Amino acid sequence: MRDHRPGENAAHPPSAVWTGRATNRVQWLLALIGAACMALGIELAVDPAWTSGTAPLVMAVVGCIAAGLLVLFGTLAFVHVALKVDEKHLEVRCGHIGLPRRRIPLSHVAGATYTSHVTPRHWGGWGYRWRPEKGTAVVVRRGEGVVLEMWDGHTFTVTVDDAEAAVRVIKSRLGPTEPGAPAH
Repeated sequence: MRDHRPGENAAHPPSAVWTGRATNRVQWLLALIGAACMALGIELAVDPAWTSGTAPLVMAVVGCIAAGLLVLFGTLAFVHVALKVDEKHLEVRCGHIGLPRRRIPLSHVAGATYTSHVTPRHWGGWGYRWRPEKGTAVVVRRGEGVVLEMWDGHTFTVTVDDAEAAVRVIKSRLGPTEPGAPAH
């Protein structure tokens, strides 16, 4: 397995695994803000100068730590997205621990399209998104992406570097008919 660089036109035999990814370095700044919120909560918990009572102290500490954890883990989950296409499946993994993850059998995919302009603004932000009029998406940065058209009429969009190569590989592995239909 290896990552393919933009513009690389390597042939992909049907048994080869294609991998790609997209990264958003701005998310690291947001993760730093989350860590700072957690540090503030810990500092409040151990600071003996708090004089406003125990209940406000507990609320401040819990609030800072909870907000920090949500921001930290929420942003780290979408620092990058990895796309893997093998003979039968397409798999999308987010962040360093690979969650959230989505595995789509290629037999459920009717087609794949390259798009040069996916933006977080069109999807309502970064992350794993769903919009009734657009479908589902994993958006970690602005730029190129792959749009999968599913046999059930839904779409799935993912931002990935060298999306044109991903589309070529996906199309080369798609069956010619809808699932359950006899092959010609």
